[in-house]
Order: sequence, then C-alpha cells, then structure tokens
Amino acid sequence: MNTVSWILSALAAGVVIAWVAMRVAGSLRAYCGKSIVTCPETRRTVAVKIGAKAAAAAGLANSAAGHLRLSDCTRWPERRGCGQECLGQIEAAPENCLLRSILARWYHGKACVLCGRLFDEVDWFEHRPGVLDAAGQTFEWSEIAAEKVPETFSTHKPVCWSCQMTERFRRQFPELVLERPARPRARSV
Repeated sequence: MNTVSWILSALAAGVVIAWVAMRVAGSLRAYCGKSIVTCPETRRTVAVKIGAKAAAAAGLANSAAGHLRLSDCTRWPERRGCGQECLGQIEAAPENCLLRSILARWYHGKACVLCGRLFDEVDWFEHRPGVLDAAGQTFEWSEIAAEKVPETFSTHKPVCWSCQMTERFRRQFPELVLERPARPRARSV
C-alpha cells in the first residue's frame, strides 16, 4: 500500500469515527439524564433514566424507537418488570421530558423572588438556582424528588444561586449572621 492510499484510508476512517462520535454524543445529550414522564399504568408523574448504552445505540441507529431502555425508574424495584411503555413519551419529545430542560423552561423569564435578578440561561454545573417554599425556606433541586417537580412549580417560587447560598448559610450558621437594618438613603437637596 503506497503512502497516498494509506493517508486516504486513515482520513476516511477518521471521518467515519468523527461522524459516529457526533451521533453518539448528540444522542447522549438528548436522552441521558433524569426525565419526567407520566406512567401509563398509574397515570402519575415518575422520574426515569435512560441507560447510556441504549442512548448510544439509538444515536447509531438514527432512531430511538426500539433502542431505548430504562436504567432507573422511581417505581423500581417493585415494578422493574414493566413494559416500559413510557419510553414512547421520551422518543416522541426527548427535550420536553428531560428534567434539566423542564427546569430551564420554568426559570426562563422569571425573576428571583428574593433579589429580583432575572433568570436568563441557567448554569446547571456551577450556579444552580433553587426554590423558596411558603414557609420561607430555600431548597436546591437535588433536595426535591424529581417526580415532585411539577407540583413544586405551583407551590414554590424561583430563587437565584446567590440568594440560595446566602439563605443556606443563614440557616446553617445563624450565630454568624448579623442582621443590620437598612440605612435610610441620604436625601439630595
């Protein structure tokens, strides 16, 4: 095999590998993570996860139908043997079922109830926002069961990451917090 043929073969192999990697990465982004669906058996909201292998297979097959399988469900282990009919909801609209997408849509255009800062895009890796309940206590989403998210939207208000951290500190270390009354603003003459 001459050098030109070898280079062309390597280039073709590289293109195929890159294409496969892009397909798999897109499928993992679309399907991996917690999803919220309605259980066809109980008609109640449940949180599910798609297995990474199944999501990768769906990306390679160019179709999710028949390839997706659950790796976790809030109804398991009791109902582990179910037919996984809920996968149809994810196959039809994966972005609408992903928990991170549902939360991002809920925050979009809202303002923090404590400081008034508007939410644009939510940083789910470093500065996750929280919620405030009717009693005035803040919570992170990791403290709320995923299947309870839809009902939480109606009972809690959005809180930005900064206010969430401030309130958590205030709750955990009340002896270190000094409350000062707001100073009246100086009047201009």
